[in-house]
Amino acid sequence: MIRVMFICHGNICRSPMAEFILKDMVRRRGIDSQFVIASSATSTEEIWGDIGNPVYPPAQQELARHGIACDGKRAVQLKKSDYGRYDFLLCMDKSNLRNAMRIIRNDSENKLRLLLSFDDGGSIADPWYYGNFDRTYADIVRGCEAFLSYLGY
Repeated sequence: MIRVMFICHGNICRSPMAEFILKDMVRRRGIDSQFVIASSATSTEEIWGDIGNPVYPPAQQELARHGIACDGKRAVQLKKSDYGRYDFLLCMDKSNLRNAMRIIRNDSENKLRLLLSFDDGGSIADPWYYGNFDRTYADIVRGCEAFLSYLGY
């Protein structure tokens, strides 16, 4: 079983998009039973009490344009205990990586990486600020394809 946690700032745009894109990819390849895939935030900005906000509507719409649903997903925060639960903790940008490290504290097994470290090493820009959800979608697909290739799929 390969356990993957995607991480971004608020868990309402990039990381849930990555979660559901990868779930769709592994389902289409018939290997979904070999994966546990989730996503989380480094902040609590989108979490009120114990209830997180749903995926941001433009992110939902971009996923839907590609036939991918994310119904029921709500923002959750990364926990230190997630380090033991997941094999890969894949961040969208360097700020997410730094903030995740503050939560995890020790990446002795080198699980914490940028998603695009499997491709060109770049960052996935936050569409919350620039509004280009189709570009974010394409960057995440590129990262997930490279990740699956790294795993031998």
